[in-house]
Amino acid sequence: MHNFNIISREIDFCGRKLYVETGRMAKQANGSVYIRYGDTAVLVTATMGKDPAENQNFFPLTVDYIEKMYASGKIPGGFFKREARPTTQATLSARVIDRAIRPLFPDGFRNPVHVVLTVLAYDGITDPEVLGIFGASLALSISDIPFHGPIAGVTVGYIDEQFVVNPTIEDLNERSRLNLAVGGSATSVVMIESAADQLSEEVMLDAVYTGHEEIKKLCALQEDMVREVGKEKVEVELVSIPEEILAKVEADYGADIAQNAVIIGKQERQDAFDATEEAMMEKYLEQDGEELFEENEPWYKEAYEEIIRRYVRDSILHKHLRVDGRGLDEVRDITCEIDVLPVVHGSALFTRGETQSLGTLTLGGGSDEQIIDGLEEEYKKGFLLHYNFPPFSVGEAGRMGPTGRRELGHGNLAERALKAVLPKKEDFPYTVRIVAETLESNGSSSMASICSGCLAMMAGGVPIQAPVAGIANGLIMEDGKYVVLTDIMGLEDHLGDMDFKCAGTREGITAMQMDIKIEGITKDIMRIALQKANVARHHILDLMHECIEAPRDDLAPTAPRIEAFKIPVDKIGEVIGPSGKMIKSIIEECGVEIDINDDGVVRILSPDKASIMKATEMVKGIAIEPEIGEEFSGPVTRIEPYGVFVKILGGVREGMVHVSQMHTSRIEHPEDMVKLGDIVNVRSLGSERGKLALTMKGVPGNPEPQPGNRREDEPRQQRNNRNRDRDRRPRGRGPRR
Repeated sequence: MHNFNIISREIDFCGRKLYVETGRMAKQANGSVYIRYGDTAVLVTATMGKDPAENQNFFPLTVDYIEKMYASGKIPGGFFKREARPTTQATLSARVIDRAIRPLFPDGFRNPVHVVLTVLAYDGITDPEVLGIFGASLALSISDIPFHGPIAGVTVGYIDEQFVVNPTIEDLNERSRLNLAVGGSATSVVMIESAADQLSEEVMLDAVYTGHEEIKKLCALQEDMVREVGKEKVEVELVSIPEEILAKVEADYGADIAQNAVIIGKQERQDAFDATEEAMMEKYLEQDGEELFEENEPWYKEAYEEIIRRYVRDSILHKHLRVDGRGLDEVRDITCEIDVLPVVHGSALFTRGETQSLGTLTLGGGSDEQIIDGLEEEYKKGFLLHYNFPPFSVGEAGRMGPTGRRELGHGNLAERALKAVLPKKEDFPYTVRIVAETLESNGSSSMASICSGCLAMMAGGVPIQAPVAGIANGLIMEDGKYVVLTDIMGLEDHLGDMDFKCAGTREGITAMQMDIKIEGITKDIMRIALQKANVARHHILDLMHECIEAPRDDLAPTAPRIEAFKIPVDKIGEVIGPSGKMIKSIIEECGVEIDINDDGVVRILSPDKASIMKATEMVKGIAIEPEIGEEFSGPVTRIEPYGVFVKILGGVREGMVHVSQMHTSRIEHPEDMVKLGDIVNVRSLGSERGKLALTMKGVPGNPEPQPGNRREDEPRQQRNNRNRDRDRRPRGRGPRR
């Protein structure tokens, strides 16, 4: 008999039942909750290390989002048939949870905390990601881990001009003009991640706070459970700088820090900070002696950073003086260049102050699409944006390893921003890959990658709907007083309270992201940030317009050309042929790439237009019956007394022209008009039982009858045998097996 003390709650939430329980699963974690929403279920656990991490000046929080393939009735692929590294989407989901909950732990908290969301069941209707922030907050809130919650998260869609909170996955992907993830407490918003179809600032703001109204209900549910099962929070050691050391550093080096902080160049400013810190450490080593200095050294370093933080923030908040001398709403100098690289299909270099992004465009066919195999049904992705952030971009010598969470997150944001303006697949049947190489970074390289990627596509001839630009704004807030900054640099991001990224066209927003380091912001602050982002975005779009006004009319000479068309689904097998022989022969003969989708869409790719047209003709010849009246050209492959046989559509279809259909006048024998190998023009008369009837009557460009052309000196039987043998296909059964 199980002695489970199960506590549960159930409410109707946005059209579905939301069931929450604790006390049955994962009871050895500090906090654990099982959540079922519709028929999607997750387990969220929160655990904490007993001792603070040593020699660390940051909070060691880890969030993992684990997709179990059994949740949707799938067996993992690969040799080992078990889940391995998380998918990109799972990593992005974990990052969203991390960004929402991280600011809500106490300052100076250094105990390791691990939050794990495991997807146990997935119904294909409710996205388990919408349970992430809510589940993490509830597990932490009922645990003994110090946490300033509760918070929760929802997804907001915009369907038929109406906001829909937590729409189904199908509605979100197929019908919604907005995909907004918003996290917040009962009183304020703490996190935003969104993609939008050129929506206005007013619509985006209303969407955020429509979601926030529903978040309040989830926070109330958590508070109710905490009152019943919440554990008393443990007392942990919070790291803080000794006041005497802080006062000592400020008295000795505050003036030097203030002087260094107004140096314009990032590297020059950092060099000055480093030199002052080195001089400080040498002085204090001499004063303290080795033993005392070794004990105080970490505090000296933290105190030094804190004095820098205080000076920069105070200068901005009270004097409206920024480190690099700009006004609060001033965007750094921008240069835009295109065609900076040879050979590639499109390239652009976007530089804003000391942040620089190199965008490159590569176009491919259907075989280049990325296959996504997660909890949902496998699908193909035809637009990719990959963001890279090498150590040299910030002047560091470091190791370049696998793509990290930050790179995936920045790339996903930029991808969402540009995806909104891509042409329809039927109009531009290419796989599009953008790579954004961060060559220099001093703040908001993700927004720079949007600009460089957009310019690269325009230079490469991708017919996007409108140019897209992005900007990052910041916030300094203390004691109710605040300042919103336009185009934050790295130091302002590091020492500030908000990173608010916004990208879009002149018509509206296509992507938005907000992270904060405080416990929430107000609607007024968000409105100001959106207004300032709008002005800055239009300024950047003006500069991009001066560089290139519109997408080029043609692709780069090195880019492949694609012809796309549709064939009947029941003809796909004939085009492919037994063991792929037919399609392989077409590819080899024409020198092209051919992709055939399950829906019958055929894409033929080659740098040579003539090769594409030849392959197109051959594929259509197999799959599409010629319409009556459609005209073709082809060689005469066989001559009989009753007519001639002509191969059309690249040689994959053969039809017969009866002798009575060769000319308007009477012809005694076909050889009076044509010879083997002659190219003739024909018109389709239609097919019967798979046999194609053709006519040459009235089709211009054909020879006139010349009775003297016939080879009368050749014996008739020999001539007939020769005609029959040429291009004759073998008949009868093959060898018996």
